[in-house]
Amino acid sequence: MNIRGWEWIILLVVILLLFGGKKIPELMKGIGKGIKGFKDGMKDIEDDIKSDKPENNS
Repeated sequence: MNIRGWEWIILLVVILLLFGGKKIPELMKGIGKGIKGFKDGMKDIEDDIKSDKPENNS
């Protein structure tokens, strides 16, 4: 799916109408925190997987 410039403008206008100008910064902050939490969780899982692997010493 390839979104062009005018489609972004329509999307932004719809978001502005739905949430209002004052709610958008709060919404973006919440989304940012959610993404950061997701990345931290994925890193923790990767670290657990790496630490659980037995070392092969031949």
